[in-house]
Amino acid sequence: MSIISMIIIGFIVGLIARAIMPGDQKLGFILTVLLGIVGSIVAGYLGSFTGWYAPGEGAGWIGSIVGAIIVLFIYGIVAKKS
Repeated sequence: MSIISMIIIGFIVGLIARAIMPGDQKLGFILTVLLGIVGSIVAGYLGSFTGWYAPGEGAGWIGSIVGAIIVLFIYGIVAKKS
């Protein structure tokens, strides 16, 4: 997957995760893209660990969104403490 497509998919996944997750997240464009990309990576590792994905296989859209929601939840906890 190229960098440009990863950024576009990460942005879309980040927006969907922000729309699904309740609360008031004040994130900018760059943080939304990073959230989506990190969510995809987290979903890929968790899916590989649980046996849902083959090693080296990327996560699907739903897995990426779930991963982004997990990352957004953790970010919300860390941001509240600051």
